[in-house]
Amino acid sequence: NRTLATEFILLGFSNSLRVNISLFLLFLGIYLVTVNGNVLIMSLILRTTNLHTPMYFFLCILSFVDLCMSTSVVPRLLADLFSTHRLISLGACVIQFYTTLLMAGTEFLLLALMAYDRYIAICRPLHYPVLMRWSMCYCLTGLVWIFGFMLFVLPCLLMPVDLCYPNHVNHFMCELLAIIQLACDDTYLSKILTLLTSLIAIFLPFMFIIVSYACIISSILRIHSTRKSKAFSTCTSHITVVVLFYGTAMFVYFSPLSQSSTDQGKYLALFYYIICPSLNPLIYSLNNKEVKEVIQKM
Repeated sequence: NRTLATEFILLGFSNSLRVNISLFLLFLGIYLVTVNGNVLIMSLILRTTNLHTPMYFFLCILSFVDLCMSTSVVPRLLADLFSTHRLISLGACVIQFYTTLLMAGTEFLLLALMAYDRYIAICRPLHYPVLMRWSMCYCLTGLVWIFGFMLFVLPCLLMPVDLCYPNHVNHFMCELLAIIQLACDDTYLSKILTLLTSLIAIFLPFMFIIVSYACIISSILRIHSTRKSKAFSTCTSHITVVVLFYGTAMFVYFSPLSQSSTDQGKYLALFYYIICPSLNPLIYSLNNKEVKEVIQKM
């Protein structure tokens, strides 16, 4: 049956009203924390001159990306929890699909850029004002968005897939691995391309972060003991976010191709599309002395 699908049915999590009410309250609470937390972080950084540094500039961009990524998923999910059909049009599905791809890809690269910033600040502090001057920060941020588009969005645009009936998507959103299952033709090449893209766009930045922090830890161990705690405090927040975000994403996209449509991927996607954006402002504010001081003053 090569009848092209014009709308899709998102299966979500459950058809039980009681379960859906509980999930609605849970996801609504998480979304409110995400919106308020990330807006607060952006407001603090923009309004406080003491936080006008490259590190907090990248943190502000991260909060914006998290806010956009969560907003592209959660409002639709909340509406579907009280819907009996959970239909989504092809146009809405395409918009959500490419938006989440761009935001997730940008966040992967942005976390690698933040690790580079910490490496320069700790390992080459005398060169930091030159290497991370504002013009360079703006250029690096622009490259993050450009490469996020080229690595995650452009391959899907260049290799479009026809989607046929049955139009049931075993997910709560139009996610890459779930959508591929509806392809009219054989999906083996698409899955191979997804795996190769993941290796380049996810695994390589992750290894870059690992090497950066290996150098950072080596430098911290050589500095005076009174400065170690401050140096570690600027890095532990970022390491926590990297482990949470990269860990779940690699578990999903590096799993065997035959398991890409299981329910496991759907629940793990919850973690890096919904939970991580809500945790990031909490992690950076609770574990950052300067941010806590600004919040207390306000």
